[in-house]
Amino acid sequence: MEGGPAPTSELPRRAPEWIRERRLKLAELHAVKSVARSHRLSTVCEEARCPNRSECFGRGTATFLLLGDVCTRACGFCDIANGRPLAVDPLEPARLAAAAREMGLAYVVVTSVARDDLPDGGAAHFVETIRALRRLDPAPRVEVLVPDFRGRFDSVRIVVEERPDVFNHNVETVPRLYTRVRRGARLDRSLGLLAASKVLAPDLMTKSGFMLGLGETRAEVLDLLARIREAAVDVVTIGQYLRPSRENLPVDEYVPPAVFEEYREAGKALGFRNVFAGPFVRSSYRAEEALLAASLPVIPRPAGPRNPSPCHSEERSDEESLSGSVRDPSLRSG
Repeated sequence: MEGGPAPTSELPRRAPEWIRERRLKLAELHAVKSVARSHRLSTVCEEARCPNRSECFGRGTATFLLLGDVCTRACGFCDIANGRPLAVDPLEPARLAAAAREMGLAYVVVTSVARDDLPDGGAAHFVETIRALRRLDPAPRVEVLVPDFRGRFDSVRIVVEERPDVFNHNVETVPRLYTRVRRGARLDRSLGLLAASKVLAPDLMTKSGFMLGLGETRAEVLDLLARIREAAVDVVTIGQYLRPSRENLPVDEYVPPAVFEEYREAGKALGFRNVFAGPFVRSSYRAEEALLAASLPVIPRPAGPRNPSPCHSEERSDEESLSGSVRDPSLRSG
């Protein structure tokens, strides 16, 4: 990775052993799928074909996909269908809570497709889902994995004010690869969203993640880690990109476990409370452990020239950029 992206033609015909060794426990998968389907819900574990889904289900954790299973964007790495979504289902939060109760989940991650067709990007639906889960007895821990809401500060604010246990937003890859991997997104917007969430609730656990194996260099990965930490993010996840279908981007490189360990150590040195790094790590992987990191002492983030202010963007517009300021979160967009 040091010298730049590896040519795709040099990839081995088969994935290496550390990739092929993962096995799924079908009984646990079928049980969770049955409950989700009975409540007309989707799990991102299934939609994105996550390799950890049987492990997470066995630990009492699941990641539900809100706002339908059709996304308004077409990211090169993602296997979720894109197009024109259906109308928002106001009963979905209640059905999700019922499914969580039936499955006996202790930790629920809720995420969504990108809904650029909605004025708030789907933020109000996240709010109703958090409230529905909080009404359960016992109530599970709740992590939200939000889209970028196209930089709308009010959308970030109303979700943060519901006080989820973890506020998560993924940057996915290094900025050079955004036009190919994460079309429609911008790194500065994502970092601004993460920084704004921490200003609104300084004690809120924040989290972000990205993939390796798409053509990034070592220097780019280290720089991205530093920029995420400058946004006051507490926990970072780093995993191997695995091509979910032939329609998605090919894997550029299978990154060895030793390299993941190097990045884990680099992240810890930057002051992250916890760093999950490995070929099968995904954003929601062992999500409940992120809360344990909250008991660790805070390590001040390093000083540097960059400041991921949510109001700063080189291509800012009133609709797309995070309005307000890191210094004054009361300045909000309408």
